[in-house]
Amino acid sequence: MAPADFPVERPNCAALSELAARIARSAPGDGVHATAHPPLSLVRLSGPTACTPVVYEPRLVIVAQGSKSATLAGQTYVYNPLNYLVVSVTLPVTGQVIEATPEEPYLCLRLDIDPDEVAALIARSGQPPALSDEVAPAPHGLDLGLYAARVNAPLMDAVLRLMRLLDTPEDLPVLAPMTQREILYRVLTGELGHRLRALATTDTRSSRIARAVARLREDYLQPLSIDELARTVHMSTSSFHHQFKAVTTMSPLQFQKHLRLHEARRLMMAGGMEALSAARYVGYESPSQFSREYKRLFGAPPRSEVGRSRGVPQV
Repeated sequence: MAPADFPVERPNCAALSELAARIARSAPGDGVHATAHPPLSLVRLSGPTACTPVVYEPRLVIVAQGSKSATLAGQTYVYNPLNYLVVSVTLPVTGQVIEATPEEPYLCLRLDIDPDEVAALIARSGQPPALSDEVAPAPHGLDLGLYAARVNAPLMDAVLRLMRLLDTPEDLPVLAPMTQREILYRVLTGELGHRLRALATTDTRSSRIARAVARLREDYLQPLSIDELARTVHMSTSSFHHQFKAVTTMSPLQFQKHLRLHEARRLMMAGGMEALSAARYVGYESPSQFSREYKRLFGAPPRSEVGRSRGVPQV
């Protein structure tokens, strides 16, 4: 979704400047930085990055400076100070920082999304639950677990208050969860909030797929039985296949393969594991098949791609 798809009015300049300054102060070097509030992390990058396959976990991403793109099923979402990104289920996508310099680095905050917290918030706020047969409008007829929407003043105000709390760590245990709930509430009541609501509401088709994705994410090293996974979320095998692809753009088997390849890449990059050992760890018996599928996904054989991509954060 290109920036031109959004109205030209920007968020309050003073608010954006303050947010960028606070992120820059708390993230002095390139990379992903944890904070005293565990669901919140900060990202700084001083230049554009290569277009790289990555796994996005459920989270909200607010950009204070620069811009990045995420591509899924041929649809590109650009998130910058005009708009935020919501990832409502674990998704293998292609990400790239497209606007950043040492003088004006890419700066963003990431807030992890807990589906149970979203469901509880929906119940407390009195919002109408998503219908069991609701299918939210999405590009190419898909009900994707990824979308971008406009930043508005109430959302930016809540995000700033959460960032300010980092200056008073003693207040975080009480006030940060309250502010985090307000941020999620602003997303739920935003222009595409129904997409998140459908994934967090019990017994919608989207929420069932979200549970299946979470199960796959947890047990991706185990042999996969599609029939058993479909029964777990109370769906027929054919309906499960169709809806799983509508949310993730791939079949369950393809999804599991992507997770295994990404885990092998992480083990080699962060853990220094040899390619053959990483392949066996994630379930590949054939080194040649592993190398072939790894190259197809990441664009290069394991050893050369890992050397080129070390240290690139996901969001």
